[in-house]
Amino acid sequence: MELTGSVVEGLRGAFLGAGYTVEGVAARLGAQADGALGRNETTLAVRRTGSGDALDTMIRLFLLQQVVPKELVDKAFPGIDLVALGIVSGEKAVLDIRPFAEDDQQWWVVADLTPGLDGRREPMRSDYVLGIAPASLSLVHLTVPINAERALDIGTGCGIQSLHLANRVNQIVATDVNPRALELARATAALNRIDLDVRTGSLFEPVAGERFDLIISNPPYVISPPDSQLTYRETSFAGDSLVQQLVQQAPQHLTDGGWCQLLANWTCVRGQDWRDRLATWTGDRSAWVVQREQLDPSEYVELWLRDAGLHGTPAYQTRYDEWMRWLDDQQVEAIGMGWITLHNVAGTLDAEEWPYEIERPIGPHVLRRFERKEGLPADLTDLHLVVADDVIQETTGQPGAEDPATIVLRRQRGMRRAEQVDTVMAGFVGACDGELIVGQILAALADLLDRQLVDVLTEYLPQIRLLLVEGFLDY
Repeated sequence: MELTGSVVEGLRGAFLGAGYTVEGVAARLGAQADGALGRNETTLAVRRTGSGDALDTMIRLFLLQQVVPKELVDKAFPGIDLVALGIVSGEKAVLDIRPFAEDDQQWWVVADLTPGLDGRREPMRSDYVLGIAPASLSLVHLTVPINAERALDIGTGCGIQSLHLANRVNQIVATDVNPRALELARATAALNRIDLDVRTGSLFEPVAGERFDLIISNPPYVISPPDSQLTYRETSFAGDSLVQQLVQQAPQHLTDGGWCQLLANWTCVRGQDWRDRLATWTGDRSAWVVQREQLDPSEYVELWLRDAGLHGTPAYQTRYDEWMRWLDDQQVEAIGMGWITLHNVAGTLDAEEWPYEIERPIGPHVLRRFERKEGLPADLTDLHLVVADDVIQETTGQPGAEDPATIVLRRQRGMRRAEQVDTVMAGFVGACDGELIVGQILAALADLLDRQLVDVLTEYLPQIRLLLVEGFLDY
């Protein structure tokens, strides 16, 4: 499919003229039908459309995958032959073109048709290109909001990550091993007037010798036996070796101070802490790994076999058993699922489990956390600190008790962390109004408690550093 010149501008004009935008579709369908469509249920949306105007035609054609008479399609797209473009076959769409909005930007994304509408399970083509999905949006929200000269989108798929980068990156290179993905990424870029350098190849092969300020990837990270390919997860890598190579090779393709961010799965091997294993990947670079979820092997296999549409098929039990046997042979006791951010400066790895709710987008807070961790001085005692404006203090205890049983500081933004502190630390935080330096506040607390200052510094400075890194305190 080649979208160029007057054709692509004609499509854009048709979409804009009909109001085929996120807001326009939501207004036409109403909250109930729009919500149901988000759950892949079309019945209510079918009832709300059908007037024959251009917007209804586009909704029915692309979002509902309905049969739409040719005369209505021609009326909605005057002078554009969607059949010749490979967008429509007969009276049904063969591609999904849907509106997408983020950061006050309005785009359209070209991908293969959404599977599973109204519970239908149909075989997907082997080179299927996924459209807007929760994982791709998670990476959009994770990406640090930097302005950059060059960015690399590895495994671009339909090109949604490149869309998100276009307004703050001068040159974007998008790669994929799936030729169809590159074709649809080109179409997405053209439709949104984005200049995208599209290249074929695996991992860093298409950009050998080049460096980027930002590398992002939502790779085919499913941990499976070698050559057990799943739809839209084209890879011959076994286990988590694909993610390992991405992380280990990234510094060679980053500018000094550049960033690499990816969604990932990793194996938790018996007898080895998963954090120690990932530390061998990040080496001496500053990095942060957040494990959002951990599944046991059976849960993991079931998840991806269902996702591939194999549940209930004759192949299901065979694939299930082979996969489980392979994971057991690899000593895999669980699979971690989360994200990896690597900053190309000297530093160490922070790795943690955080299955709790976070703010979206989280990217600005990821950037700020790295700035705090890497920028804090070795000596904190001369800093003037203030409490972040989103921090609240919660206390619990028996009524009438002289002191609370527990004191918790809780952030309302970013990772929305909670840290339990004692009365001394709570007193310190309460005194952080920017007037006194850290050393003066701790000295006053030492006098109040009749303790040696050196003991107070030794006990509480590490806690203060933690609260600074995690954004409870600022300077």
